[in-house]
Amino acid sequence: MKLLPKNKKALIKAAMGQIESDLLIKNIQLVNVITGEIYPANVYVHEGFIAHVEEGELKEETPLAKKIIDGKGSYLIPAFIDTHVHIESSMMTPRNFAKAIIPKGTTTIVTDPHEIANVFGVRGFRYMYDSSENLPMRQLLDIPSCVPSLPGLENNGATITAKEVEELAPLPRVIGLAEVMDYIGVINGDDRMLDIIDVAEKHGLYLQGHAPYLSGRGLSAYLCGGPNTCHESTTPGEALEKLRKGMFVDARNSSIARNVKEIWEGVKEVKFFDHFSFCTDDREADDILNDGHINDVVRYGIEQGMDPVTAIKSGTLNSARESHIENLGAIAPGYAADMIILDDLKTLIPKQVFFGGTLVAENDQLLVDIPDKAYPLEQENSVHIGDLKEEDFLIKVATKEKEVEVNILSYPLLDQPITTLESEILPVVDGHLSLAGRSDLQFVAVVNRYEDHSNIGLGIVKNFGSHCGALASTVSHDSHNLTIVYENPKDALLAALELKKSHGGMSAVKDGEVLHTLALPLAGLMSLKGAEELAIDSAKMKEANRALGLTIKNPLLRIVTLALPVIPDVKMSDLGLVDVLEKKLIPILKEK
Repeated sequence: MKLLPKNKKALIKAAMGQIESDLLIKNIQLVNVITGEIYPANVYVHEGFIAHVEEGELKEETPLAKKIIDGKGSYLIPAFIDTHVHIESSMMTPRNFAKAIIPKGTTTIVTDPHEIANVFGVRGFRYMYDSSENLPMRQLLDIPSCVPSLPGLENNGATITAKEVEELAPLPRVIGLAEVMDYIGVINGDDRMLDIIDVAEKHGLYLQGHAPYLSGRGLSAYLCGGPNTCHESTTPGEALEKLRKGMFVDARNSSIARNVKEIWEGVKEVKFFDHFSFCTDDREADDILNDGHINDVVRYGIEQGMDPVTAIKSGTLNSARESHIENLGAIAPGYAADMIILDDLKTLIPKQVFFGGTLVAENDQLLVDIPDKAYPLEQENSVHIGDLKEEDFLIKVATKEKEVEVNILSYPLLDQPITTLESEILPVVDGHLSLAGRSDLQFVAVVNRYEDHSNIGLGIVKNFGSHCGALASTVSHDSHNLTIVYENPKDALLAALELKKSHGGMSAVKDGEVLHTLALPLAGLMSLKGAEELAIDSAKMKEANRALGLTIKNPLLRIVTLALPVIPDVKMSDLGLVDVLEKKLIPILKEK
């Protein structure tokens, strides 16, 4: 993909000094992410593109520019690019998301709308596309590749096949195929995944990967299949192997997982970092407002020992190249004029943010108007739950035994989404499993919320973090069914009914009382509130989570990956316990 000027002849004339440029930013220290240098320069911009970069002191007594900004010796860097983000995980609409991140210096994102696509399919994708038109930033879209994530092991609200990829690929802001999560399908040569990949490649889309813990011949096979990026590396050795094999490694610091430190530890001794980038993946409104966006991830990389210019390059030029965008992410003639003026290359706090040569934010304040617009999908209810009863949340066991051995999923680490398979011997009381006296165990239910299904998958989770009440969420990657972690059926039912009433969101219940409900009526994933108002609501939800025992730094998104059957080793779905690697369901009772 190449960003094209409106009038190439005019841009050439501006470069030659034959006509006035629209803008001159003079007296700055240019951070050149192509050469790694920092030097005094003056930058001319015309019709949204860099026309000329003049090194040293400005030679023209009367510069040929309609507007002149004196940088007063500050640094000028390219604006930031997020290589992989789900806008839905911010719980904001695309327009409100733009309002939040532009002042932080992000002017381009590559977004994967597979969250809303799992709810509404192509209609959801087109909503994200249409509602992100004509913004003072660039929201580029990848087409979801795995909707549902694992067919036959979960039921969601829609399906995207090669046919839908063919339909969506020609849209102008579509640039790639989103994270190919079914890496096992690619390795095994499954027709479903290879057909989707073939269509994407035919249309010239780049292929975004998703390969947690994949290594050796499996990783090689996956790369041969086409996807060549990954934002799921969590260990030093994993990141190094992927980098050595030519994969683009996206170091992620999200609201769920922070992996930059471990990834940098693995790759810091290599000589070249052209395949190293940064992404946020899933970042909430309050984290964006309080900490930042990509500038915060790059800042953290610098804190871990990265050279500041290398880190900035990893959040700009490397990101553009990974996404196959030729002339973005650097300050050089012919490149899009997305830039940031700042005083410190370590804190990375923007003073001024430019998009296409237009000043769009200054001192953390948005300067351009992003009008609110209404779309029909924002008013459509997607939570279709039938009549539930308390007994629906009991795990019934047809046995005369007083205790049975049960398969459960367990969190080995409190701050990671990985879950493993364990077994526990549990008592049977009145024909159903009992967790009496076990504060480390909770029941989990995945209630299908779509019109064509009424499944309820039941299981037990160990070391989830909560120890009482019920926590429910329709934000539940990737099917986004209603997931509930609970101590007793009464609280579970109350939490479910609360979200049915609010058309989705998150709810915490304790001792028969609703502590708080975060309403997310748009696809059961997003609020129509702006970042500031949503952050306040989210903070109340986090406090309610903590009241149930979740003491991790960010308890809000703990539940969302419980039903994500593309992250090893076992997960829950509306069909029950899922063996991720073997792609099969696991019975609740351990076979003798």
